[in-house]
Amino acid sequence: MPLPKLPTRPAAILDLNDTELDLLPPTAQTAKGKPANVHKTNPIAPVLRTNDVIQDEGVAGQRSSFKLPTTTTPAAVPAIAPSKAIVTKKSPAPRSPTRRATKAESGVSKLFVLDTNVLLHDPSSLFRFEEHDVFLPMMTLEELDHQKKGMSEVARNARQVSRSLDTLVAEHRQLDEGLPLSGLGHKDAVGRLFFQTTAMSGTLPPDLPMGKADNQILSVVRALQDAHPSREVVLVSKDINMRLKARALSMSAEDYFNDQVLEDSDLLYTGMLELPENFWNKHGKGVESWQQGGTTFYRINGPLCHQFMVNQFVYFEGSMPLYAQVREVNGKTAVLATLRDFTHGKNNVWGVTARNREQNFAMNLLMNPECDFVSLLGQAGTGKTLMTLAAGLAQVLETKRYSEIIMTRVTVPVGEDIGFLPGTEEEKMQPWMGALEDNLEVLNMGDADGGGNEWGRTTTLDLIRSKIKIKSLNFMRGRTFLNKYLIIDEAQNLTPKQMKTLITRAGPGTKVICLGNIAQIDTPYLTEGSSGLTFVVDRFKGWPHAGSVTLQRGERSRLADYAGEVL
Repeated sequence: MPLPKLPTRPAAILDLNDTELDLLPPTAQTAKGKPANVHKTNPIAPVLRTNDVIQDEGVAGQRSSFKLPTTTTPAAVPAIAPSKAIVTKKSPAPRSPTRRATKAESGVSKLFVLDTNVLLHDPSSLFRFEEHDVFLPMMTLEELDHQKKGMSEVARNARQVSRSLDTLVAEHRQLDEGLPLSGLGHKDAVGRLFFQTTAMSGTLPPDLPMGKADNQILSVVRALQDAHPSREVVLVSKDINMRLKARALSMSAEDYFNDQVLEDSDLLYTGMLELPENFWNKHGKGVESWQQGGTTFYRINGPLCHQFMVNQFVYFEGSMPLYAQVREVNGKTAVLATLRDFTHGKNNVWGVTARNREQNFAMNLLMNPECDFVSLLGQAGTGKTLMTLAAGLAQVLETKRYSEIIMTRVTVPVGEDIGFLPGTEEEKMQPWMGALEDNLEVLNMGDADGGGNEWGRTTTLDLIRSKIKIKSLNFMRGRTFLNKYLIIDEAQNLTPKQMKTLITRAGPGTKVICLGNIAQIDTPYLTEGSSGLTFVVDRFKGWPHAGSVTLQRGERSRLADYAGEVL
């Protein structure tokens, strides 16, 4: 019998895919037919991407009519050299969930010109461009000066940017050479910051009025392009019209998108995982089980265990159904705990029972004293507020686990603003808490046949309202809540910074619940990817004392369910 032919390639790389090939030394890559110095990178992976968020004049403020002196001599443009860190740039780190700027194909770092609204939107945006350089026109500084007065979020951001710039400039006399952005401890920012130190003017169409601030910034971008033709100059602005004008004038323009947590809302952590049909075949061998405190625990082994998150709910609806919560993950081993069945009437919470699988998952989180943070997402009518209030009343009035319920929400109107409201803090917040009153009425209806004692229901409602406090977000700074049940309603309208301010108010024994629907964002500058609710769901996943559930099915009425699908 003849011997088989010898392989034409080394056996070590016969069956390697492209991902494994990149891990081989250069000599092995050459043996497979690839050049040794070729690395698989994406040459066009910008930090920013186009996002249709319209510029709000109330946020960005009125543009100043300050006009720079004009000159057409190229000598007036300061020389901007690429950052030295580009030559000694380390190998790229694993890609983060947010998009970040990368080096151009030519190996020269980009130059990003920032519009004022970017700094007002994110005060730390100066340090978000990694090895690339940042340029601030004089008009951007002029507009920052106009926005620094007041107590609004925009004014605070303007003052924070001014303080950062002052600290960077304090130790450097020569601004023409640029300031290292890593001077304030931002190690990822290895580029340099350049200011407009001389008058700059590029050639723009004569019908564009140069007295407008937008056009003056565009003129600076054109001047930088003319002075550095071998380098990519990119305008970064949150104003759609500003970006459209820049592209119409053959300038590179991008939206600031570095604050986005996820690029696609479909990738958001749901808190649940449906197990495959062959789950027991691959994970049923060597299962250990024990009971503790009325809960049954299972220790399983298998390839799917490393995908589990702590406090994630897993379910299998087959011949051997399983509804459990992940309590521990260690490599290919996981510990699952059975759930309490809140769909049964004997386990009702303040008269409320779960109507579907997701509501049962949510009830297990809300009634778990070891879970300090809970986020419930879902469209209108899925029962988020009703279940949260029922669990809160049961733990405040029955088990005395918490002293009182505190409820707050961001006051963003859907239609036109109706003006100032009279009264105290709670009286001003009362019109925004219609959902609270509706759900309290449901929880206090009494007997289903209407035969309950009217006097008793009124007394109970007064007791309930005495344990519920309505607070405004405007007065949350500096407070500490001890042993409270804090409900943040309509959390999708909060920015990540506001969400951090609220959650850090929690003291010992406090439970925080965030409710919202990321498909109904009313705040002008927020999207599904940059909402504070998306931010906390992504950051808290896997923490042993936090849990999240996305409710799928509406339970309000058949009319509300159908309207949510077709409208």
